[in-house]
Amino acid sequence: MPESKLSSRKKDHIQLCMSNDVEYKVKSSGFENYEFVHAAHTEIDLDEITLSTRLFKKRISLPFIISCMTGGTASSEKINEKLALVAKHLNIPIGVGSQRQALENSEHHSTYRVIREKAGSVPVLGNIGAAQIAKSINLLDEIKLLIDLIEADAMVIHLNPLQELLQKEGEPEFKGFRKNLAKICSKISTPIIVKEVGSGISKTAAKALLEAGVSGIDVAGAGGTSWAKVEMMRNNFHEPFLEEWGLPTAYCVKTVNELKKKQKFTLISSGGINDGEKIAKSIALGADLTASARPIIQELQKNDIEGVVNLIENWFSTVKKIMYLTGCDKIKDLQKVDLLRKAELY
Repeated sequence: MPESKLSSRKKDHIQLCMSNDVEYKVKSSGFENYEFVHAAHTEIDLDEITLSTRLFKKRISLPFIISCMTGGTASSEKINEKLALVAKHLNIPIGVGSQRQALENSEHHSTYRVIREKAGSVPVLGNIGAAQIAKSINLLDEIKLLIDLIEADAMVIHLNPLQELLQKEGEPEFKGFRKNLAKICSKISTPIIVKEVGSGISKTAAKALLEAGVSGIDVAGAGGTSWAKVEMMRNNFHEPFLEEWGLPTAYCVKTVNELKKKQKFTLISSGGINDGEKIAKSIALGADLTASARPIIQELQKNDIEGVVNLIENWFSTVKKIMYLTGCDKIKDLQKVDLLRKAELY
């Protein structure tokens, strides 16, 4: 059977994301602007530091999600199978790529279903775009189908207005999205997380999303993959200003965290998360969990399952050392440590 246009687009995205050419070059994730306060008086036992936490109803071993990446193409199935095995081995959540293809063509259901089959009981996160939510006619039935397909523990709805705006096949029509989002949140018992894809979620936007009833916000800020660059490379055009569009991840986490004073929700930091220091700073700025996508799939391509496991374990070895040096033995303690703006040090 000939490959659909949507499958071809997904394959393009995977191939382009293997290159560092799609990274932000000028704008950073912002974490380099912060410094930890050294606890010279620490009495923490390194061997007693625990990194475990919860995502909704499930206990996980690390505050980390293998973020939504791919699905809906024949090549996706093997990638998803391997990443699911990593998630199971480390007891961490994993997200599937956009399930839009599953709504349009049952042929590719196996590329998504394989994640639950191989991941065991770890949290699995479904995924659909805001554009599809905005224009859906059979909204609740479609969301239930996507949840049931992978036995999802949560459903991620991704916001990508910049990508839709620049994509040749894009659908930058989001009118009615928040109304339909509120309907989903009120009628579906599965927790709903809303995430950006790399341009960030501001405090104002997060407040509106929380008022609609979402259970989690993944800020997915600027500093990692620029989906504007991905689409420009796909279609051979260049707009430098939009290539660097977005709010840095650190800024998003810090400001959205302020909403926790009045509302209970899960805050996820993603966008340029590619080492243990950024993970630790994310949590110190208020994130409950962190997430990463492109560095994971790049490592999978280079060094297979073992490479991804080692990469994530090395990141969290760094996190534990930072916790020791800041006097923390639990993730909740790390969320309370002080971070200094570097400008305050000189």
